[in-house]
Amino acid sequence: MSILHRARTTPEPPAAAPKPPTAATVTATPRSAVDELSKPLPARVPRTRISSAWLGICAAVLGFVVLIIFMLQNTGSVDVNFLWMDGSVPLALALFIAGVATTIVATTIGAARMTQLRRLVRRSKN
Repeated sequence: MSILHRARTTPEPPAAAPKPPTAATVTATPRSAVDELSKPLPARVPRTRISSAWLGICAAVLGFVVLIIFMLQNTGSVDVNFLWMDGSVPLALALFIAGVATTIVATTIGAARMTQLRRLVRRSKN
């Protein structure tokens, strides 16, 4: 396991007064970094709402940076025909609108499915 994934530990209180080391104990049992890393890890710290929110904010900022770069690189104009409407818009804007429309459709279908499952669970409890 990597050092980056280790949880912090709290120091344990001393059980008794420490004995001064003797020459025999110092030379007989040298401790290495490998011995220190091979100790069992304590239980992980539980996740909190704030840590989840922080992760979501970081992901959103990264997504917006990628979106801004994409829009700056795709400024060429394209002709768009939809039903009775036609016009010319930048390529990035056309793709962004298509992505937002797809997200709305997928979210609507997901919300309908969650509502359906909640009704089924509610009926099975009664």
